[in-house]
Amino acid sequence: MHVRVTLIAAARGSSLLAERFDDDRPLDQAGWGEVQRVAHALVPLAAAEMRYCSPTPRSRATGDALGLAPLVQPALRDCDMGRWRGLTLGEAMAREPEAVDAWLADPYSAAHGGEPLAEFVQRVGGWLDTRPADDGGRIVAVAEPAVVRAALVYALRAYPSTYWNFDVRPLSTATLIGWAGRWNLRFDAQYERV
Repeated sequence: MHVRVTLIAAARGSSLLAERFDDDRPLDQAGWGEVQRVAHALVPLAAAEMRYCSPTPRSRATGDALGLAPLVQPALRDCDMGRWRGLTLGEAMAREPEAVDAWLADPYSAAHGGEPLAEFVQRVGGWLDTRPADDGGRIVAVAEPAVVRAALVYALRAYPSTYWNFDVRPLSTATLIGWAGRWNLRFDAQYERV
């Protein structure tokens, strides 16, 4: 018994430099444009038996724009960034440089007063492990790039600090195949039709 979980990173709601911790902003014009450009390639994912999204406005909007009609999953929410919520990394660094350094260096640190990175990874992994394994069942989930990174770290049983080594771009996909505690990362070939 196994399940196939395809994770889609939500389209962007701001430029990379303007991204904020625990950002609840909706899709911006560039994000809507990105969804329209790639929607045709992601349409087959709407055939999944179960379709989920994280509770952020841009994850919900991305899922709806792709025709998924996803069910919101609170466990797929972004990392709780405590008092840094709403700040950019630069703003947090300007206010609390030592705390930011500690948080970046130690995945068990909650220097911001929120959720440690290691706990975030475990929370997302717990959601992944509780997906019903129905031989060949397909699931799709639209989530913030941070949530996708956390799922990959968990599935690969990597040390939590490897979280920083995954570059998850908006609207990129990652597919995990397996069941609770036993996941494989699958790369699918992408062919352009001429």
